[in-house]
Amino acid sequence: MLIKSIFTNSSGILVSRILGFVRDLLTASILGANIYSDIFFVAFKLPNLFRRIFAEGAFTQAFIPAYAKTKQKIRFTSAIFLQFLALILFLSLLVTLFSKFITQVIALGFDTKTVDLAAPLVAINFYYLPMIFIVTFMAALLQYKHHFATTAFSTALLNLALIAALLLSKDLGKYEITYYMSYGVLVGGLLQILVHVIAIKKKNLLKVFTFNKINISENKFYKNFVSATVGSSTSHISAFLDTWLASFLVSGSISYLYYANRVFQLPLALFAIATSTALFPMIARAIKNKDEDKALRLMKKSTIILTALLACSTLIGIVFDKFIVQLLFQRGAFTSTDTTNTALILSMYLIGLIPFGIAKIFSLWLYSHEKQFLAAKISMKALGFNIVFSLLLITPYGAAGLAFASTLSGFILFFLTIKEFGFKKFRILILNK
Repeated sequence: MLIKSIFTNSSGILVSRILGFVRDLLTASILGANIYSDIFFVAFKLPNLFRRIFAEGAFTQAFIPAYAKTKQKIRFTSAIFLQFLALILFLSLLVTLFSKFITQVIALGFDTKTVDLAAPLVAINFYYLPMIFIVTFMAALLQYKHHFATTAFSTALLNLALIAALLLSKDLGKYEITYYMSYGVLVGGLLQILVHVIAIKKKNLLKVFTFNKINISENKFYKNFVSATVGSSTSHISAFLDTWLASFLVSGSISYLYYANRVFQLPLALFAIATSTALFPMIARAIKNKDEDKALRLMKKSTIILTALLACSTLIGIVFDKFIVQLLFQRGAFTSTDTTNTALILSMYLIGLIPFGIAKIFSLWLYSHEKQFLAAKISMKALGFNIVFSLLLITPYGAAGLAFASTLSGFILFFLTIKEFGFKKFRILILNK
């Protein structure tokens, strides 16, 4: 079942990422790497950051163990859905009202004119967040039932919507194109909700939305969720930090980091995230049933497979970094200089691929034992090192230094995670035949 679930997730992610690269190819060709691409990437960065934290970690890691243990599943799910959705809609309204201030916070290096251009896009894009929460909530229920296909393949819908927006607006002005792309993000979110509603109905899970008596005082969900949010977001906050600091560098730096990180995220999502998504419900069930040996066997099998896949991806990516960027992006407004700059940054990111991926697997052990707070402390330490490394490396090495700082923090994250799992237990797990 593990291999089948990993394959299902990987297949869906691969389809989505292929379409994502088509989207990025069109974006690079039509917008290039300039102030207009920078303001769209900044506008999409905030909801995309929360999307990755929600969809690839925090919510599911807190929700599935709590959902498995609660005896009042309908009351529990009703309360979580209503309370979260109300909070996120309130945040979306605040971002709309204070979009200029929010833009200044996430891109301090932008001048007043650039902030004025970016602020409306920030407000539009943020409404993707409540949509992706609804999707993530339904996806967690489906994962508990070992149904992964809908969620894995639905992410392609966002890319299809953005591709359509780019094709429809390609002959317009660059600023108008960014508006089309922003509304394309919202269309993609609505399509993702639709396919999940269909899947939830087929699995006879719509009853969780009956919203009858709400009483979840006995659950530790919210405490675990806050901790899991911090614990699962290190790499994404690092990327967000890169964007913030890169706004002080030469024009195009944000775009170089974005395109390089997109390539880096392909093997990370295709292998590490697909594996952890399939593995987590199985480990959580095994721990709940007090079958720790089964959980360890699953982790060992996953770690061996994942290490081999990530090692191959790292080697290929670093050796052919310039060729990969050239093949994917160098056309239209994206020049050979842009390719050289992006390729260097890609190699800096790829060095950290294995530690980030393996740390994600072993963090599941902590989450399954409801040690979200401990995982959060580990993540915050790694993030603190990342900030220090970024400040040290940005002046001499620019955007490439920011990428390498993120990689160094990945090694710190790996070391601290394995330390809490137990070095001796880790060694026995890996070496024991």
